[in-house]
Amino acid sequence: MAKLANINTTDIKGAIALGCRTMQNVFNADDDNVPFFATWITPRKKSSETRLAFNTAVSESHVPGRHLNALLNAEEAAGIQIDEQAIGNHAKALFLAHSGPLKLSCNRGRIGDGPLKSFSGHNTREAFHGLYALAKYRDHGKARKTAKIAIDTFFDFWDPDSGWDNDRIRTLGIQTSGKDFIGTVARTIGPLVKYFRATGDGRALELAIKIKEKTIGQYFLEDGAYRPSRTPVMKWTERTYTPGEFTVHTHSVTCTMSSLAQLADLTNDSNLMNRVRAFYDNGLWDMRDQLGWVLEVFGDDCNCDRGEINNTGDIVETALILGRWGYPQYFEDAERILRCHLLPSQLRDNSFIIDPPNPDNEDARRNVADRHLGAFGFPAPYGHCPLGLDLISFNLDIVGGAVGSLCEVLREATRFDAAGHWVNLLFDHETDAIQVKSPYTHDQLQVTIKRPGPLFVRIPSWVDRNRLELDASDTQPRYTNDYLFFATPTVSKPISFKFDLPTQELVLKHRDRNIRVRMRGDEVAAMDNFGADLTFFDPFL
Repeated sequence: MAKLANINTTDIKGAIALGCRTMQNVFNADDDNVPFFATWITPRKKSSETRLAFNTAVSESHVPGRHLNALLNAEEAAGIQIDEQAIGNHAKALFLAHSGPLKLSCNRGRIGDGPLKSFSGHNTREAFHGLYALAKYRDHGKARKTAKIAIDTFFDFWDPDSGWDNDRIRTLGIQTSGKDFIGTVARTIGPLVKYFRATGDGRALELAIKIKEKTIGQYFLEDGAYRPSRTPVMKWTERTYTPGEFTVHTHSVTCTMSSLAQLADLTNDSNLMNRVRAFYDNGLWDMRDQLGWVLEVFGDDCNCDRGEINNTGDIVETALILGRWGYPQYFEDAERILRCHLLPSQLRDNSFIIDPPNPDNEDARRNVADRHLGAFGFPAPYGHCPLGLDLISFNLDIVGGAVGSLCEVLREATRFDAAGHWVNLLFDHETDAIQVKSPYTHDQLQVTIKRPGPLFVRIPSWVDRNRLELDASDTQPRYTNDYLFFATPTVSKPISFKFDLPTQELVLKHRDRNIRVRMRGDEVAAMDNFGADLTFFDPFL
């Protein structure tokens, strides 16, 4: 079994750019360029199972929203040039999903010219992500109109006590699915917050607050506990849920957590943020490990190493907000997650994918390896292929979630505000206000400000402060809340911080196995892989 080629997992902009390449290369030429959703890979085999695929529940109602959110944020945050035709294709699919008798995001039962047949509240999050992005970054009139109608429809057909009016929806010829609140409606809070920030539409904020009240009234309680359904069915959409029981679909849990953090941040709601922090510090650990890997489905019959990178991105986004609220330990958690799991899991070496036979010249089987380059999927901590699985997937919505999270990382790595310059994450990074050279890619950390102002540099908890060597002769810093503070740093003069990246060993306690990890600072130097294929790191010896 083989480790993949060594790749640079420190370049956030590079990861964003490669992910954008993927999202602009996912359109099905046999389906009027509606994006594919599912992907299946039989590693190292020329198999007919290797392909891209349509999904009857989420293709046009799910993928376009995530990809528009990621692509248009990447254009703004990272300066990535995006093909306008790709934006047009995704927008067309998004509007297709809203074109039926129920003016919410719906899905067809088959590709081609099949009508919209099904609705799930699970997809409203993705729909509002796409509509927000078009409204904010393209001032798109049709997106604003569609969002307004969708918000009115949401108020009309959903009630916190009785849920969706499924009987009325079915009279429109639309079937419904999704039985749990956290796995459907609660997910929508975050993109509604983003839509309000972009447009000032008070109805969007009203809906977000209405959903929030039920979320914290029954689910995200003060104790921060995770209370999953125990119904013994693997497929999470088929489980039975009672009020107060979380979905076992962990991405819905993590994106609701992130959504609540976004709303608390917008409204300066410290009580709500305390609920977020309580869950982050308690219930979240039922599904994550120390490196930010998150179980895909919480169930006794699931693969214990199969994760999902969307979930990891949600944790990072939440950590960035908590860090900005004055808790720097969450920035440290975010940096470790990025270096140890999120960035290594991007598919940058696709040499193990062999394009399948394609006697009918289907687009779903065309250039499969190339179209996967830059994708994210369902990795184990140690590699792309969790033990026990022969068929692996990189569902294409996930690249949108991951890239969207990386855009937030890029914005928060450094910040300039009323207090001055902040260095929160120790990645190589440069803006018009500051330049940071990372201690992971250079022999020391170096920070150079480009405009006047005080400087705060986060020092990781594992740095021996008594041995930290500082080259800043013209200013005397002081520690405050885990940052080194410089009152009057000199513009254009580098400040150097020299410290060791210490080696330590961790044990990730998964259900079926313990996974040993050797760390160097906040990055992985080696990890147990148990003979798995397609691994990220050198083996732990």
